Amino acid sequence: MGRCYRASYTSTSRRHQSTQPSKSVHTSAVMEAAAAPAQKASTPKVGHVKGRIVAVIGAVVDVQFDEGLPPILNGLEVTGRSPRLILEVSQHLGESVVRTIAMDGTEGLVRGQEVVDTGDPIKIPVGPETLGRIMNVIGEPID
Repeated sequence: MGRCYRASYTSTSRRHQSTQPSKSVHTSAVMEAAAAPAQKASTPKVGHVKGRIVAVIGAVVDVQFDEGLPPILNGLEVTGRSPRLILEVSQHLGESVVRTIAMDGTEGLVRGQEVVDTGDPIKIPVGPETLGRIMNVIGEPID
């Protein structure tokens, strides 16, 4: 698929700025995209931090980690769940606990369930393949 960009919210003052990329930005993006497959093959993601759910209140899920905390805005994936559930880290609460927002329903989540840090913020695919497609909040096509 095409490049992925980090999902983020923009302030209203930036919302009205031009969305046309400059030629230098486009050139560097093309060069970066061309180098991405080689880079991906040489640096696989290993050893992502694992945690466990300690509280679920609606769409808010608290997750405790034994070793290190994922950065704010990182995506976490609940393991052993179908359909896939992604959580976004929104706050560090202390005592190795992060507060997250679920990107889908939390029905069936239980305390102690394993969660894995994806190592990256939530990304949305972009490119010719996604033109005209309808995506959910984690970039999966829903049409």
